[in-house]
Amino acid sequence: MGKIPIALQLYSVREDCARDLPGTLKAVADMGYEGVEFAGYYERTAKELRKMLDSLSLKVAGSHIQMTTLMGDELKKTVEFNKTLGNQFLIVPWIPEEMRSSKSAWLKTAKLFSKTAKKVKPEGMRVGYHNHHMEFIRVDGEFPWDIFYGAASPDVVMQIDTGNAMHGEATADDVLAVMKRYPGRAVTVHLKEHSATNPKAIIGEGDMKWKQFFKLCETIGGTKWYIVEQETYAYPPLECARHCIDNLKKML
Repeated sequence: MGKIPIALQLYSVREDCARDLPGTLKAVADMGYEGVEFAGYYERTAKELRKMLDSLSLKVAGSHIQMTTLMGDELKKTVEFNKTLGNQFLIVPWIPEEMRSSKSAWLKTAKLFSKTAKKVKPEGMRVGYHNHHMEFIRVDGEFPWDIFYGAASPDVVMQIDTGNAMHGEATADDVLAVMKRYPGRAVTVHLKEHSATNPKAIIGEGDMKWKQFFKLCETIGGTKWYIVEQETYAYPPLECARHCIDNLKKML
């Protein structure tokens, strides 16, 4: 299956997790996923989650958390929780409008992420940012993604979401170019398909140039985890997750 392990972003199967977290994690492990990325903890403690994961030999590929959990007194709590969980990657998936409303706002946000990354580095952790479509809608000819990562410290993980980027103005070639512009910074990446004709496309059924992308991850990206995220469903969510990893196995 290639050199880089594959995880599932649990947001892909969030309703299954809410109904039966242990059973859903077992199903994910049985499909061949080696790890999971959290987006919420389903009212479990870090110890409870770690016990479930360890029993299934699943690792933590990251967690999507709010920026507020990395600020002030909340930062210490976040670090302690994730140490117990066994998570190294603290990824912010969304920031409020005022943090991204202009080029100067993006530069200020980049400085904040850089400072936060410096704070958690002694704990063996990394802070990162995950894109939606707006980071790939050009402002004065420039992607906000480039404004942010051109200014952010190299310690800030660049978690590019391929499908979200292409839902903006980025083409598959633009995504590949981003990987080349920021070598060593795509430590975790979100594998999400984009199709101009099929909004429910599974990985491998759309317009993304996967083989070229994987090669960049394996050579210059510094990538430690491939993370599948599926947010549109041609099948039930768990079945979509299975189709995604089955298709990946054929490509890697």
